[in-house]
Amino acid sequence: MSSFKLERKSTVKLDCLKTIESKVQRIWNDNRMFEEDAPSSDEMKYFVTFPYPYMNGRLHIGHTFSLTKCEFAVGYQRMRGKRCLYPFAFHCTGMPIRACADKLQREIAEFGNPPAFPLDDGEVDDSSNKSSSEFIIKDKSKGKKSKAMAKAGSGKYQWQIMKSLGISDEDIPQFADVSYWLEYFPPLCKSDLQRLGLKTDWRRSFITTDVNPYYDSFVRWQFMRLKERNRVEFGKRYTIYSPKDDQPCMDHDRYSGEGVAPQEYTLIKLRILEPFPDILSEFSSSIYLVAATLRPETMYGQTNIWIHPDINYILYEINHNNVLFISTKRAARNMSYQGFTSIEGNVNILKELNGCSLLGIAVEPPLSTYRCIYTLPMMTIKENKGTGIVTSVPSDSPDDCAALNDIKNKPAMRQRFKINDNCVLPFNPIPIIDVPGFGDLCAVKVCQELKIHSQNDIELLRAAKERVYLKGFYEGVLKVGEYSGRKVSDVKPLIQKALIEQGLAASYYEPENEVISRSGDQCVVALCDQWYLDYGEESWKTEVRDLVERIDTHGSEETRRNFIATLDWLREHACSRSYGLGTRLPWEQETLIEALSDSTIYMAYYTVAHLLQGDDGGGRFDGSNSAVPPDALTPEFWDYVFSDGPPPSGPLSQEFLDKLRREFRYWYPVDLRSTGKDLVPNHLTYFLYNHIAIWPDEPAIWPRSVRANGHLLLNGEKMSKSTGNFLTLSEAIDQFSADGTRFALADSGDGIDDANFEIRTAETAILRLNTFLDWVSDVNVGKELLRKVSNNNISIFADQIFRAEMDKLIVETTKYYDGMMYKEALRTGFFEFQATRDRYRELCGSLGMDRTLCMEFINNQLLLLAPICPHICEHIWFIIGNKQSIMYATWPIIIEYDESIVNAGVYLMDTVHELRLRLKASRQSSGKKPQKAAQNPPPTRVIVYVAKTYPPWQSKILQLLFQMVNENNGEFPENKFIAKSLADILELKRYNKRTMPFVATVKDRFIKIGIKSLNIDSDINEKLILESNADYLLTTLKLESLLVEYSSEAVDKIRDECSPGKPFSMFFAPDSMVIDVVNRQVHSGCFSTRITVFDGDSVTDVSRRISRSLADKSMIIINLRRFENTIIGPRTIPVLNDVMKGTCILANESVFKLNNGNLSVSIGNGINHIIGSHIVYCVA
Repeated sequence: MSSFKLERKSTVKLDCLKTIESKVQRIWNDNRMFEEDAPSSDEMKYFVTFPYPYMNGRLHIGHTFSLTKCEFAVGYQRMRGKRCLYPFAFHCTGMPIRACADKLQREIAEFGNPPAFPLDDGEVDDSSNKSSSEFIIKDKSKGKKSKAMAKAGSGKYQWQIMKSLGISDEDIPQFADVSYWLEYFPPLCKSDLQRLGLKTDWRRSFITTDVNPYYDSFVRWQFMRLKERNRVEFGKRYTIYSPKDDQPCMDHDRYSGEGVAPQEYTLIKLRILEPFPDILSEFSSSIYLVAATLRPETMYGQTNIWIHPDINYILYEINHNNVLFISTKRAARNMSYQGFTSIEGNVNILKELNGCSLLGIAVEPPLSTYRCIYTLPMMTIKENKGTGIVTSVPSDSPDDCAALNDIKNKPAMRQRFKINDNCVLPFNPIPIIDVPGFGDLCAVKVCQELKIHSQNDIELLRAAKERVYLKGFYEGVLKVGEYSGRKVSDVKPLIQKALIEQGLAASYYEPENEVISRSGDQCVVALCDQWYLDYGEESWKTEVRDLVERIDTHGSEETRRNFIATLDWLREHACSRSYGLGTRLPWEQETLIEALSDSTIYMAYYTVAHLLQGDDGGGRFDGSNSAVPPDALTPEFWDYVFSDGPPPSGPLSQEFLDKLRREFRYWYPVDLRSTGKDLVPNHLTYFLYNHIAIWPDEPAIWPRSVRANGHLLLNGEKMSKSTGNFLTLSEAIDQFSADGTRFALADSGDGIDDANFEIRTAETAILRLNTFLDWVSDVNVGKELLRKVSNNNISIFADQIFRAEMDKLIVETTKYYDGMMYKEALRTGFFEFQATRDRYRELCGSLGMDRTLCMEFINNQLLLLAPICPHICEHIWFIIGNKQSIMYATWPIIIEYDESIVNAGVYLMDTVHELRLRLKASRQSSGKKPQKAAQNPPPTRVIVYVAKTYPPWQSKILQLLFQMVNENNGEFPENKFIAKSLADILELKRYNKRTMPFVATVKDRFIKIGIKSLNIDSDINEKLILESNADYLLTTLKLESLLVEYSSEAVDKIRDECSPGKPFSMFFAPDSMVIDVVNRQVHSGCFSTRITVFDGDSVTDVSRRISRSLADKSMIIINLRRFENTIIGPRTIPVLNDVMKGTCILANESVFKLNNGNLSVSIGNGINHIIGSHIVYCVA
């Protein structure tokens, strides 16, 4: 198991979530919540599938990331009123399980039980040395890393691998029996997914292979129909092949090299001229050096042949009389499986040769201007690519150009390798291809431009190849030979064909990169007799290409491009093998159908599996408890169910047959197939091919959509058992709960780029979900204490903002769920939704939140979060009084929202942010020096100036921009045209330095909101917004008073600085005095306190200040009173029956005045009353 383990001080919050999840899952299971059958009527449906995982281990968090894309989609679509089906099965076909079991048997036989392995238990080396003097176009749609490597970790022996899966030494021997794998891992997989809360109809689950006779019959039917329609062919084809396993090695059979395909080379035959060198003098046959090239059309420019002096080569027989080849042993091994040798797989080695002994040999090069060229040393040739022998074309290959210059310019190098000058100096690059921008010696030119002096300038040479190779191939024009004047890309196959027909070359294949089978064998390319699916057949491919063009890829054009790239190279696919588990070909019982070929239309089998197999057979998933006889499932049966064939004869009733057909016809087509992007070049493409082949006349039931996601990183690094950075699904649920794991997976990333599961996010999710639960519980208990608005009328501006922002976020979250962008849905539907609630709470201040809006928020939050975190949402759903599961709830539908209110809310928050920055700067400037701070106390009041319209100079610019946008078809004009037009306006001369910055600001707003950004007048009442939220502004800014004025009433400087959406503020600190405020009410629970009163404060200002100082924020100040006698009044003991005796009420419009340290209150008409140092407050 993973070594990834977290240490926590407390697990209380985690345990809380896990307890909730167990309880909720029991409710779902008891109510068979996710079991769906086809209804009698045509209801909206949503059928989603994920490729069944291979059952040689437990699911890890990478599997889970991909399958939760389906899970979240089902949760959402269910709430949109659709009947949703998300079945799940377990793949056992292929050779991995068989190979692992056999390997375990051998280890037990050799090393004992438990085994005592040798001390040196090194790992299988997966390094793949990539080298070639030729630049190869990479197909980025094809993955190279095998999933088997991640599962195996660092173990060399199968016993070690099993231990890394958490299996004990006592249990491991049972896995030497193939059948035990099929019994052990599927139930564990199901259990882990149930703990995650997967919305799966488990009745439809199954395992593959002939162990399950129902699925076995289905696959046999599929292949019978494919063969009848000439989609399955037989013949010799080049394929990746394992000599040890004696069969083709497909992607799912590989330990490493997944996605690697056969690479075709042209094998150039270079006849060694007589007299032979001493090392070959004993042979009388024709001897050829053979060089593998991807560019046969460049052979006109050969000047020499490259040999690595330190590589070992071999001389061996081929199946032509009196002909011998020289190449590396690895290349000869490949050739022996491609018909080059008399006995397949057998290389008759006549002599082993060191590269040094082959230098300076004269050979005859096909097509070259030079009739005789020589072998020279090149140190960068790799033994694991090509034949170890490379043709040199310095006119068009930067590598060859640099290496030839090296040996020409370095006599010491020639001396070292005993190369005569006449083998090197007479040979110069031959112009053969005219490349636009580079001429007819493109390699020479680019080496000069980049100042490449040696073959050791590796980075420069890489850059040179990138500049000229593709351009030369696709745009270059041949200058020599029969096809002179034609494009290189057009003549390449013609020249290759001519060379082969003349016996000067041959076709040769090898794997693009190293491929290691699961049995540990280094694979070759073999020319095999095999059954294959003819995916290269043009009419079939055309139909697939048309489907790819119109299928929904959920906004990922890269996925579509990867499909198209796959179709460009995909040809035949071997569909048979002799070793492993699976279904046997109906017409050839000794041959198995390989794993990628029996898994293309099984989504159709999901629709009827529960009716055929019965229950899961105690976790066997093989139909062993079914009442349906497997032999009743004839080809005619499947034709009737899936293809509208005539009713089959047999024991099954017509009612049962019609029910099966109804299930298929209702659920099909597949609405969503979602998986990792690495399956685009194989499984997903074959998925499309086979649906078209089996249902050729029914495009309505071909797949509707495909979603591909990137790989999952763990904490920003690739998952690897060997490094300990690995996490199984079971471990994730143990450490983060199901909802915490789901939350972090949703937040990991969208799209086809690699995503990142962060442990910190999962930990934070636990805290956030608990916090939300606690808050809802508190609100639910104390909801009667919340503010209640009668008749559903919105009472304060904060309520309006809150409702509009909720509506806006619901609309945005709906859009993201529709697009399967779950990270974004979580952002708007949880993070921002919660933030909106927090802002609302602040805006409400002492008035408190509205009860109806609070409950509406909770309801909407649960619905928005339920697809991602269903357990906690279900739990809270019942807490707030719902009687039916949230699984039956409907998605909140918002047709439109009040955008002006939302804009008002944004304006308010932006203004608060700006005021806070200005206030901070003001306070810092007033407190820099102690003396100055004493003279200038921190500001406590603010005047905010707002503009109804833009200043004249800005209005002029906006009018001009509006005109230019209309003349430019609604597009914002370029800056150079704007600047030229502004320069002609005289009124703007004095604002010359400010015009273009203002234009830039307008342009940013234009990109966000369009033509409305050019309105001259403000579209919101800024003064009303700020005054309505004065209490919030004063509280959050810790100020005492706020005055909002229109900029039109201010001086010119302020008018110029102020514009719609951009208020101007001024902070100041008036004279103040600290007084005592007293509460005389009986049993009020209030006490005396001291507050500051500022010159110019209104009674309302002081009341608000007192209210903020009270411990009980729910209390409301109903009035302030002054003492009639400011000296005796505060010292007089109140009369119990008349506690307010000796005091007078202060009207709210009264204003406090401070003059020479004396506080008075003005009540109008020039009347002032001295206050003294005490006032009285009354509360309700």
